[in-house]
Amino acid sequence: MADENLGAPAGARRIASHPILGDLLPAGQVVFTFDGQEVSGREGETLLPALLASGVRVLRTMPDLGDPRGGYCLVGRCSDCQVVVDGVPSVRACTTAVRRGMDVRTQHGLGTDAWNVAGDDL
Repeated sequence: MADENLGAPAGARRIASHPILGDLLPAGQVVFTFDGQEVSGREGETLLPALLASGVRVLRTMPDLGDPRGGYCLVGRCSDCQVVVDGVPSVRACTTAVRRGMDVRTQHGLGTDAWNVAGDDL
């Protein structure tokens, strides 16, 4: 799934000029990984636009049938953009700022396989 997700070259889906805002100044680049592949975002942005600009569309899969989910509300109200960040599941990509070196992964189901602090068999 990750290979299908990362189809666009980094920055290929960025807005450089806007009809009202004019030319947008480039921000510094922040490199992190998504499902083991290097991607980049801009300083000050959240994970969701960084991943969308890198061609990622599927951020998690549903627990029951595995249906794909991606960004929906874009403001932190729904749970469609939840990913696993540095081993912690259910992190909202739309409200989490990019950081250099962060490890972001597709969340499958509830993400409990990646984060089992009690050490219980799930």
